[in-house]
Amino acid sequence: MRVLAAPQEFKGSLTARAAAEAMATGVRRALPDAQITLLPLADGGPGTLDALLAARGGEVRTAAVSGPLGERVEARYGIIDGVAVIEAAAANGLVLVPPARRDPAHATTRGVGELIRAALDAGLRRLLVTVGGSATNDGGAGMAQALGYRLLDEQGRDLPAGAAPLARLARIDATTADPRLREATFDVAVDVRNPLCGPEGATAVYGPQKGVRPEQVPALDAALRRLGEVIARDLGIDVLNLPGAGAAGGLAAGLVAFCGARLRPGFDLVAEAVRLDEAIAQADLVLTGEGQIDAQTPFGKTVAGVAARGARSSVPVVAIAGGIAPDAPLATIPGLTAAFALTPRPMSQTEAQERAADLLAAVAEQVCRLYAAARRSRA
Repeated sequence: MRVLAAPQEFKGSLTARAAAEAMATGVRRALPDAQITLLPLADGGPGTLDALLAARGGEVRTAAVSGPLGERVEARYGIIDGVAVIEAAAANGLVLVPPARRDPAHATTRGVGELIRAALDAGLRRLLVTVGGSATNDGGAGMAQALGYRLLDEQGRDLPAGAAPLARLARIDATTADPRLREATFDVAVDVRNPLCGPEGATAVYGPQKGVRPEQVPALDAALRRLGEVIARDLGIDVLNLPGAGAAGGLAAGLVAFCGARLRPGFDLVAEAVRLDEAIAQADLVLTGEGQIDAQTPFGKTVAGVAARGARSSVPVVAIAGGIAPDAPLATIPGLTAAFALTPRPMSQTEAQERAADLLAAVAEQVCRLYAAARRSRA
């Protein structure tokens, strides 16, 4: 029997590689003779660089850049087949900010712009930016400032860092932007299709996990809308009606507006690079998973992407997740055979994260035992 273990990271507990290895441990307990293929995945968020490096090889470089709260951090980026692969979360990631210090009203994407500048300094002119997992909500404003754009208020003063000051944005001066941006091409890997603003926008949907309080949502959403309006007027680019522009607190919108980027589904980019379709076609059973299955899962997330490809090859796909939200539309995810949560009993999030590898192996074992029994009954 051939089993493909193709999960993405379980945020806060397991990398995609560690998750695949835990699944393999469980498979071997149930099916000692199984042929197991490990294929760590990502959807444009944290872990995408590692997934691409594992599939294609390449070089890793580091640069000292501004973190989300302005502190200096050492951030990695990759060079793969002549393309600079920048994982934005290395500079503006939620994991870089302790929960007690999260402040999306003032957190900045400046470090992302500094990483882009480092790649340009290295002579690279093709860039792939992955944007998931951010601590920021500034629409890429800080990134733009790092690349030479001036975001000015009514008095012609440069705006300070963060989302909140965008409410005072009067105009954008592009004359001082880094001229090398015109020589470069940018692809942006996004894992959602949310717009920049509104009830399904960056602030309302993803702001709370970054620390946005309910009473802050209207003002921060209005600040992003102001940015979108000024971008349309001064740069001639409509990001307010662009699906996916709300990814990473609007960083996707900023990359389109300030770097001329095009948005691409992050999962599809990774799937192509690792030849996922070929691996699925050679499997009898596919195990996938991620930290949470919820209402956003059908919109470009790994579980849905793997399930859809499994359906094309008529291979069953079973998902194992850290949690399954009550609103998760499991029945409407094409190709998903079944989904299971990690925890066999009530436990704290801390305990679940600490025991994630063992729990994942245990569920994978039970899935394979059930699958093997079903195959025997059909024989």
